[in-house]
Amino acid sequence: MLYEISFGYLLLISIWSVIVCVFDKHRARVGGRRVREKTLLLLSALGGGAAMYCTMRIIRHKTRHNKFMIGIPLIIVVQITIIILIYLGFS
Repeated sequence: MLYEISFGYLLLISIWSVIVCVFDKHRARVGGRRVREKTLLLLSALGGGAAMYCTMRIIRHKTRHNKFMIGIPLIIVVQITIIILIYLGFS
């Protein structure tokens, strides 16, 4: 049950992260109100980091910003480390 809920959450936050990233790229091109960098990083920290990082690489968005190209992979590594530690603690 917990796995299904976790998977569903990660799926939804990943989809939402991709949508927000693509929306921000669109706004950057047409000139409009942009998504805050803080929001993009928050979505990554909430579990959408892998999807957002892949999307940014594919659509070439924010790839010149170290905050994103180094920061998001670091967030992912920390999240994976926490998951492993939790798993080992429950084993």
